[in-house]
Amino acid sequence: MRMRIVDAFTDRPFAGNPTGVLLLDAFPDDPWLQNVALEVNHAETAFAHPLPAGGEADWALRWFTPTTEVAMCGHATLATAHVLHTTGAHKGPVRFATRSGVLAATPDEDGSLTLDFPTAPLTPVDLPEGVADALGAAPRTAFDTGPKIGDLLVEVADERTVHALRPDLKALGALSERGIIATARAENPALGYDFVSRCFFPNLGIDEDPVTGSAHTALAPYWSERLGRPVLTGLQASPRSGRVRTEVRGERTLLSGRAVTVIEGELLV
Repeated sequence: MRMRIVDAFTDRPFAGNPTGVLLLDAFPDDPWLQNVALEVNHAETAFAHPLPAGGEADWALRWFTPTTEVAMCGHATLATAHVLHTTGAHKGPVRFATRSGVLAATPDEDGSLTLDFPTAPLTPVDLPEGVADALGAAPRTAFDTGPKIGDLLVEVADERTVHALRPDLKALGALSERGIIATARAENPALGYDFVSRCFFPNLGIDEDPVTGSAHTALAPYWSERLGRPVLTGLQASPRSGRVRTEVRGERTLLSGRAVTVIEGELLV
């Protein structure tokens, strides 16, 4: 079986979010999938297989961190669509059957891919006790992102604060189901992005996720409301960094970005 490592939400190698992608004829048992994801040891490994023609989806898709299966993953969906198109396994728009319903990926003329994901519902919540100490900064606001995401979204004072975060990951794990999205408005939009974020998911075995597509289904409506524009670009300010173009369309959010295949090899088990 051919395994590929793809850097998602970037146009250059060694940036964005590295993802294992494995195309299969059918899904093996779950322990095997989990063991492969642990062996790959990236934030996510994506497994996909083709579905019969004429259905509501073209491929079945699942995502695993090194420790667990997740309900939604943007960068691994982008990486899978990239592999399908660059290998010729699928042409044109592709529909994936997932735990979060049918998710579509469409190739764009500029070489990027656009994902069609459900918009995360944002519910204001009180700041949890201890969040400032756990995060390493005092948030201004906090929002629950709904059951499919399971994160706590917090806005901090400014972009510099986001870059400087050094959280207590063990303490963060007690504050939400999946993790924390920390965000702030961009200090200089002339640099090509409107907001910044960092994402910490200790409960999934991911200390800091390099670029998180699913988090942008919450970040997009949050910042679109505040900035008064449906189309924005987010910079995820992890050490690897990556950019996500977002467009809010009511209950759906479009996430656009590029991907680069960096490794191809044979999985021997």
